[in-house]
Amino acid sequence: MPIDAAKAVAAEPRSAEIGWDHKDVLLYHLGLGAGSFQGSPGPATDPDELRYTLESKLHVLPSFATVAGAGKGVIGGLTGPGLDINLASVLHGGQTVEVHRPIPVEGRAVSTSRIAAVYDKGKAAILVLRSEAADDEGPLWTSDAQIFVRGEGGFGGDRGPSQRLELPARAPDRTVERTIREDQALLYRLSGDFNPLHADPEFAKLAGFDRPILHGLCSYGMTLKAVVDTMLGGDVTRIRSYTTRFAGVVFPGETLRIRMWRCAEGTARVQVSVTAVERDDAPVLADTIVDHS
Repeated sequence: MPIDAAKAVAAEPRSAEIGWDHKDVLLYHLGLGAGSFQGSPGPATDPDELRYTLESKLHVLPSFATVAGAGKGVIGGLTGPGLDINLASVLHGGQTVEVHRPIPVEGRAVSTSRIAAVYDKGKAAILVLRSEAADDEGPLWTSDAQIFVRGEGGFGGDRGPSQRLELPARAPDRTVERTIREDQALLYRLSGDFNPLHADPEFAKLAGFDRPILHGLCSYGMTLKAVVDTMLGGDVTRIRSYTTRFAGVVFPGETLRIRMWRCAEGTARVQVSVTAVERDDAPVLADTIVDHS
């Protein structure tokens, strides 16, 4: 059954209470490689790393919004009126997080999700799954997951935005490399995404990969940490929004090359390119922008 775009967008939002504490934040940061000598610029006890790994000094990367409440929003949001989707045809195409104020180390919130848009790309459809979280003090974050559904296009809908960002025609302002530990996907999945594609070699082969791949949202979080640590003085509260397009896979054991450019003066924006070093700079994240104060 094809997607009924009008029915999906008109469906009533769904709300659920979510909660997290310092242990969830610590686990998420460790899953991104925080405190790892290979994955971080310094040793595990470096004060800059302890901001991510020690509860008495803890701050929260805004990308934590993608896993808060065990990160069940994406798959759970793909069921409902107008949607009859084979999850085997689903790819996570892109992600945007806008933070309205710093995420607390411990909290409870109401997360409300809905299909904000459905785009027709011909051979595929793109669903924009929007999740908004708010606590007693007001809005916390808005998260948009762009979900690519193969074989569900051709229904005559709006094609949606398709612009691609050109990289600046100059050398990056900063370039860093971050090694992905061999066990990193196994640790990251404990934050809520238990898809066997990231752990089971036999399942990965059925999906067309030689071995399990790293979660796209893990690369997403690793990249934001690198930008915060190298361009924003380690201050997570400066982040306003962070968006990317997942351009390719990366495997545990590989190295991310993260190139960063300051955008035009007055824009408070960093443009980022992420590639896999060992595969001749194969694209991993593209069209990546960090807006900050």
